[in-house]
Amino acid sequence: MQHVYVEPVPKGRWGPVEGYTVEFQDGTRVSQEVYRSEILAVSESKLRGYVPLLATVRVTDKAVAGHWQAAEDLLEQN
Repeated sequence: MQHVYVEPVPKGRWGPVEGYTVEFQDGTRVSQEVYRSEILAVSESKLRGYVPLLATVRVTDKAVAGHWQAAEDLLEQN
């Protein structure tokens, strides 16, 4: 299964997170929807057959493995 990235929006800015998008490695979106929570974005990703990765930092870089963690790991902690 292919990995997808749950990105906080707005991208590259500090301040409050307004929602989350789901993107492929190259930055294209899986869907144009902006999800209200990480859980909704993860659920939608799984329904589409992808393996979601959640950001562990606010300003993300998909090339840096340390910026991402498997969704199952973070959701189990809550």
